[in-house]
Amino acid sequence: MSRTEAVTLPGAGTPQAQAAQERAAFSVPLPRARGLLASEMRLVFRRPRTYAMLAFLAAVPVLLGVALRYFTDGAGGGGDEGLEFVSQVTNNGLFLVFASLAATLPFFLPMTVGVVAGDAVAGEASAGTLRYLLVAPAGRIRLLLVKYAGLVAFCLAATFTVALSALAVGAVLFPMGDVPLLNGDSIPMTEALVRALLIAVAVAVSLLGIAAIGLFVSTLTSVPVAAMATTVGLVIVASILSAIPQFHALHPWLFTDQWMSYGDLLRDPIVTDGVVRNLELQAAYTLVFGAAAWARMADRDVTC
Repeated sequence: MSRTEAVTLPGAGTPQAQAAQERAAFSVPLPRARGLLASEMRLVFRRPRTYAMLAFLAAVPVLLGVALRYFTDGAGGGGDEGLEFVSQVTNNGLFLVFASLAATLPFFLPMTVGVVAGDAVAGEASAGTLRYLLVAPAGRIRLLLVKYAGLVAFCLAATFTVALSALAVGAVLFPMGDVPLLNGDSIPMTEALVRALLIAVAVAVSLLGIAAIGLFVSTLTSVPVAAMATTVGLVIVASILSAIPQFHALHPWLFTDQWMSYGDLLRDPIVTDGVVRNLELQAAYTLVFGAAAWARMADRDVTC
């Protein structure tokens, strides 16, 4: 088949077949993976649900900034880095970025990632397009890689939505200037912005483990809502376990264990132990549940 040859699918008049036709048009030799990836990005980012979730995430820094500016004195306790970020917001608006990420990371960010991940394969199966993707052929490994790439893109988009919204709100509502670090030193705004970028990337990486879990769960069912609910439920369970001291032996193995390690990037010198541990943890979850997703796709007929 040439690159421009049309792919004819059965039931071409149905909405499912029309969606599959668009995807199948990309399933040709050389640009196949690139075309599938472009199609997946459109599928993820053109949905009204995605816009709604990103708008919700963008609203969190607005609400937090307004509350700190007009309804509280911004005081916060020490010890917890999230509270330490909040206590600094009224002195420097850039800290609204760190406070907003701390506020959204425990639940809101992983919840939105869980929704998208749970729908990744189950949504295709429910709509009847998965069979066409595999018949095209897209290849099961390639399909999973493309799906996970779409999830990585969403993790970055969701995190940077929070960060950019917080940066804009912080600049409007609070003073900006040299940024005090957590150990008492100060750095200029330009360097602080670079560290804020690194922190946003670190937070996005923290979501890759739950993205891989959600992708695996999505291969277990053709009911997207069930996959979404299960993935979000696992986030809640992990958060509860991490908050119970009696389960301290499990804490190092939870994908949530080093989520707040990005605070170490606001020290001088930068402490990387927690960040590196988080990278290793997310990579391990990605490999384990990515392999489980592949085994599920390869072992059982999921095209119906």
